[in-house]
Amino acid sequence: MDVNPQALPVRVLPVTSGFTWRDGERVIRFGRGAVADAPGLLAEPYTVLTTPRAEAAAPGVVAGARRVLHVAPGRVDDLAGALLDDLDDAPLLVALGGGRVVDTAKALAAARPPRRVAAIPTTLSAAEMTAGHRRAAGTPQDVPGVRPALVLNDPALSASQPVPEMAASAANALAHAVEGPVTPRSSPVPALAAREAVQLIAGAWGDDDEPDRDALALGALLSGYVIDSTMYGLHHVMSQTLVRLAGIGHGPANAAMLPHTSAALRTRSPEPFAALGVDAVELAADLARRARATSLRELGVTDDQLDACADAASQRPELKLTPPPADRDELRSLYAAAL
Repeated sequence: MDVNPQALPVRVLPVTSGFTWRDGERVIRFGRGAVADAPGLLAEPYTVLTTPRAEAAAPGVVAGARRVLHVAPGRVDDLAGALLDDLDDAPLLVALGGGRVVDTAKALAAARPPRRVAAIPTTLSAAEMTAGHRRAAGTPQDVPGVRPALVLNDPALSASQPVPEMAASAANALAHAVEGPVTPRSSPVPALAAREAVQLIAGAWGDDDEPDRDALALGALLSGYVIDSTMYGLHHVMSQTLVRLAGIGHGPANAAMLPHTSAALRTRSPEPFAALGVDAVELAADLARRARATSLRELGVTDDQLDACADAASQRPELKLTPPPADRDELRSLYAAAL
């Protein structure tokens, strides 16, 4: 039976109380104070991957580790490749940090099975909810992706960034929620989760500068569920290509591109966009303003770099998941509009 999400009433999940969600082989613990459950849930020897900022946010997790490895700035494939020789035989890798840290842990686990991953996010990247990641440099690139078996999402950590950085991270989460339902892999359940995520992200921002951080954390978590179920297309291809070739941050790249890519997605698939119950294009523009990422040029991208980005993005097979797939000329035009 087909379900029309637009015909259903909006019922935003309460974020004042936490929950434990057992989803197949993984356990997701969400809510204020969830990180306090870490000692009981991390019941096997583990190595922590983290950053100095994240390490200070969860000292109890770090104290229980057999080993602590810091993840430097850089590309996930290179970072994971460089850390392979530092791994011991701990069966669990605990990723305490943002999307780069979580994806590096997943890449290491994929390269050295049968390790499992536990994720404690400190941004709204939603990487903790997906099996999508690059593979470690110097290792087979066709091995299956790794999805964290344990997720501890505590809004005190996952929504802890300063407002501009968090707005950029929220734009990334919004991109998951608006792009997932328009791919051919979507179905009623991720479409409903996407609607919930968009409602939470939209409702978190009032007239003042301080958002509802718990709502953002839950919206991001649900958006990760969406993208893990549906994959992605146009927007993520373009943003990821900017990060790799133009050298800008992941959050700002998403924030700057989303007002333009979401409009292109809406033109292709107006019904799934209407079903979200929020003007996602307008919301994307608002997040870009809050993230101070309204222009690629202000982020350091040059016009000359756009040709290389358009060339590279046009070769990505994921474009087929946003039918009709964008050609090189459309990609170049969207990059130019965001410049």
